[in-house]
Amino acid sequence: MTINCKEQLIDLSTPKVMGILNVTPNSFFDGGKYKNESEILSRVEKMLLDGATFIDLGAYSSKPSAEFVSEEEEISRIVPAIDLILKNFSETIISIDTFRAEVAKASIESGAAIINDIAAGNLDEKMFDIIAKYNVPYIMMHMRGNPQTMQTLTNYDDIVKEMVFYFSERIAKARSFGINDLIIDPGFGFAKTLEQNYEVFQKMELFSMLELPFLVGISRKSMISKDLNINTENALNGTTVLNTLALTKGAKILRVHDVKEAMECVTLFNKINP
Repeated sequence: MTINCKEQLIDLSTPKVMGILNVTPNSFFDGGKYKNESEILSRVEKMLLDGATFIDLGAYSSKPSAEFVSEEEEISRIVPAIDLILKNFSETIISIDTFRAEVAKASIESGAAIINDIAAGNLDEKMFDIIAKYNVPYIMMHMRGNPQTMQTLTNYDDIVKEMVFYFSERIAKARSFGINDLIIDPGFGFAKTLEQNYEVFQKMELFSMLELPFLVGISRKSMISKDLNINTENALNGTTVLNTLALTKGAKILRVHDVKEAMECVTLFNKINP
């Protein structure tokens, strides 16, 4: 189970950690923390030293209340960050968190290796063309609607069954474009109630029937803080618990704010699952 990142084969048979870097003023946890070059480089260096295989770079917050950002603004935020990171840490495998084809194109041409799309191509019909043209790994997340409408679209008869159908359709379309390296993301917190998030988590191993690696991104999300009646800043322990359980259910990539703690989960998981 490998993906090809700029001619480097990454073996996902052993779980990997993806560190989050948001160059936005308003992301739900770390928005506004990384505003200048030294802060960005310090963050990237720490995540790489802590063991991150991938750095996931985002320039447009997907939280429901986030304001609109134009494609031009998103590109103007993300491309300089890519250039800065690769100038100082040339071997970094950068993933770009975007649902826009033009942002994906500009990012790949600047050296990004993976596209992480919360909409699985549903919000930009040109996305699959770009992924196929540049032949990069593509992460497809489950979501209904868009970040502004998703929390009103939580009516399911059987959420996991409908998600499997959703992914099956998106995978078939991606394959029709000749896209090879695909990863799926259940999309915790996107078009799902608190109870639905936990139902999906409980049944997550069922996604293995799709025969693709899957990514889990539950880091410090409200499904943790609301259930434990704590704030986001205190949600690291809950995140670690769910990351560990996600590994037991087959997750191959943990997308996290706290790389060191996630790597500890992976290390101990590998000890009992050699």
